[in-house]
Amino acid sequence: MEITALGYIGINSSQLDQWGQMATGLLGMQQVDRGGKTRAFRMDDRKQRLIVDGSNDAGLAVMGWEVSSTAELDHLAGRLESHGVKVSRGSRALADERHVAELITFADPSGNRLEAFCKPELASEPFKPGRPISGFRTGALGMGHVVLNVEDVEPLLPFYRDVLGFHVSDFGLKPYGLYFFHVNGRHHSFAMVGSGRKALHHFMVELGSLDDVGQGYDLAQLEDGRVVYTLGRHTNDHMTSFYVNTPSGFFIEYGWGGRIIDPQTWRPHETFDGPSLWGHERLNMPEEQRKRLREMRMDAAARGVRVPDPRVPPLNCAWLDQVVARE
Repeated sequence: MEITALGYIGINSSQLDQWGQMATGLLGMQQVDRGGKTRAFRMDDRKQRLIVDGSNDAGLAVMGWEVSSTAELDHLAGRLESHGVKVSRGSRALADERHVAELITFADPSGNRLEAFCKPELASEPFKPGRPISGFRTGALGMGHVVLNVEDVEPLLPFYRDVLGFHVSDFGLKPYGLYFFHVNGRHHSFAMVGSGRKALHHFMVELGSLDDVGQGYDLAQLEDGRVVYTLGRHTNDHMTSFYVNTPSGFFIEYGWGGRIIDPQTWRPHETFDGPSLWGHERLNMPEEQRKRLREMRMDAAARGVRVPDPRVPPLNCAWLDQVVARE
């Protein structure tokens, strides 16, 4: 497949100062000088990963997907066009703005803007985090992941799976369609939730240390209304994380310990457990919805669902083995 990683995300928001304070003081990103109504933030050796354009408040502006070469970019453009997707070659000015050698632009069937690019520019200076952190887990895994609220998953599934070539990691069908996709070893770089509306749900950044996340959690709790999902662990990608509100009304997941899969051997499957093993209390939800998700976590706990730890040998407990065998 041509696409290898999520390279960058662009946001439209007039709340530039608030974004700057949150991205540096809480998330630990490094703000780089762009001037005017644009702010850009580094996470690693790339010149930028997050771009905030202050010209309007439309929310998600663009998802930037990386390919390995000009030839792969041309191949992707050709396949998109063969499926009736309008593709535009990015101008030299846009490529310079994105700090890449070449790019194409197109849209998914719901009108979300996507860009595919190759040969990103590297910064000449080392990454300097906005607060003391061990760093972000990026590299070949990309920036992190992005999750969209969509009106209906079904019309979009062929585009992302069959045209773009994203691979399904796992999916749920009740109470609504929920699909997770991988493009590299990260369990998912993209996901869609058939919630009946069109909006960015969240994007995720992964830290190099659980302590980075814990200290961020302490910082986030100092601000009223900042934490929207409490600290918890997901069932499918095993991420330990919490979620925060952003100045744009969507969320950011701040996590550690995400699952790495082997794309060559991975098989997609339907999931039936809730989204979280423990925690992730949805503080933004009505009580009835929170109760349903809480009951799913309690059911997982009652069945002894755990994430295997490869560093810990089996307990060889006969009683526990019998419990697991019955499930």
